Amino acid sequence: EVQLVESGGGLVQAGGSLRLSCAVSGLILDDYTIGWFRQAPGKEREGVSCISSSSDTTYHEDSVKGRFTISSDNAKNTVYLQMNSLKPEDTAVYYCAADLNYCSGRRYFDYAMDYWGKGTLVTVSS
Repeated sequence: EVQLVESGGGLVQAGGSLRLSCAVSGLILDDYTIGWFRQAPGKEREGVSCISSSSDTTYHEDSVKGRFTISSDNAKNTVYLQMNSLKPEDTAVYYCAADLNYCSGRRYFDYAMDYWGKGTLVTVSS
């Protein structure tokens, strides 16, 4: 019954912006932390950002700090990732995931997630 569906990906030029959405059903956002991950072609998956909405706690990886912002709209059961000043190295499939751990920092990305979305592709051209 739990489902996470990403949307908002697309093709943009360097310096542009996109807003990704993660629509969540079957669970209450206040009970879970939502993380954004990405996997670039030929590279390992990496954590990008996370949010624990119950405590309004967020974390952003150094490579995206100042450019990306994660937020949550609990009334809509949706988590967003606003991406500004996009760079070609941001090109990847972006996934959202949910688990019960707090968004405590970089270590959060090493936890096993309970649920995953199927991903949305972001392509940034030079």
